[in-house]
Amino acid sequence: MLANKELKNLSLEINQVAYEAGRMIRKYFNSSYEVELKNDKSPVTTADIVANDYIEQQLRSITPDIPRISEESENTSYQERQHWDTFWLIDPLDGTREFVKNRPDFTVNIALVHKQQPILGTIYLPIADQLYYARIDDHAYRQDQSGAPTKISVAAQLQSIPRICSSRSHSGRSMQRFLDAVGEHQLIARGSSIKSCLIADGSADIYPRFGPTWEWDTAAAQSIIVQAGGHLTTLDMKSLSYNKESLLNPSFVAFAHKQHGWMEPLNASVTK
Repeated sequence: MLANKELKNLSLEINQVAYEAGRMIRKYFNSSYEVELKNDKSPVTTADIVANDYIEQQLRSITPDIPRISEESENTSYQERQHWDTFWLIDPLDGTREFVKNRPDFTVNIALVHKQQPILGTIYLPIADQLYYARIDDHAYRQDQSGAPTKISVAAQLQSIPRICSSRSHSGRSMQRFLDAVGEHQLIARGSSIKSCLIADGSADIYPRFGPTWEWDTAAAQSIIVQAGGHLTTLDMKSLSYNKESLLNPSFVAFAHKQHGWMEPLNASVTK
């Protein structure tokens, strides 16, 4: 693994890459661009492709010996990538459905994974011009517009009314059962990895996601949440792992503290 100083310098470089990719995406927002449907029926736009090409080009230049997995690139077979010790995991435009609907809830996600765990993560919100980032054995940070980075941390204690993040584009019966089991709550409906950022900076208490996601959806978020003092795990509280044979994640939950007792409502959510 990279030394701490090398990782710090790399983190700053990746922040700039994410910022520039986000700037490119902003040019297409609420404007004209092409939209196609992928095999899984999810949309991909000109902005996705332009941002992906830029990020991949920059990563090839910065770290030519580190391979990459991106949502918008042809993925390497497991027979080859199973031997990867360290690799980049990229979602150039997380929240494409929000982007297509002219909503600002989309992000640029870049993570560095080592031995199946993210050790560096950057999430940039192009419309809000906010940057969240973290690296292992350090802290999590948020930078608003051109201001100085500030350390962030998960909520120190659970409020009397839990603040629960929910996806705008992905919900269902499991989420409703979870909300019913929690009882009184404040629901925060947002798109993309912004929900995980709200857990990391203490603006929300829990974000459960029922149903499959992809590894590039969570790696950067997991790095940031963990360094902020929180957790991003499977529903049975096991850390997500990366570079599996299938790049699909199981259902997961991002939250501040285990002692808040989320297991009962989580168990209720998966009860048929």
